[in-house]
Amino acid sequence: MDEYLSVLKNKDLDLVREVEAMAELDEDGLIDLHRRVRRARKKHQGQYRRRAANRVEEQGSRGQAGPANAKARHRAAAFEELLSQVSARLAVVAHEEAEALKDQRLAQARAGRSTGPASTAVGPTGTASSQTAGRRTTTGGAKRDASTLAQGARRQAKRDSR
Repeated sequence: MDEYLSVLKNKDLDLVREVEAMAELDEDGLIDLHRRVRRARKKHQGQYRRRAANRVEEQGSRGQAGPANAKARHRAAAFEELLSQVSARLAVVAHEEAEALKDQRLAQARAGRSTGPASTAVGPTGTASSQTAGRRTTTGGAKRDASTLAQGARRQAKRDSR
């Protein structure tokens, strides 16, 4: 990474410093940093590719046009590396947050407090009663209900076979 720092401008170096200090950031801060680093990487990659394509026409070959575009290539590589660092940290933090949320919900469920809507009541069978949710148990007949379920199953099977 250090070999790329000499080609970066002040605004880009500020972003590098933020990446170095990302250990302090929470998930939302990391998402914001990830978005900004990805945007900068895309910008520098686009500039590198456009300049390289224009120089190929001038120089006559990609081999001769390559060395003249080294700075732009190093900038793009620097942001590629920064993005990989931020992505890895974001993945770790997001996983930790998801595990903490899962543990919290499991604890609430064990304590008997529902994390779902307050109007859902549990019936004698241990499942949510559809009567309390404001829905009817049937649409007008067992045959019609079976037909509707079969129709949904056919639709799903058709999607799954694609």
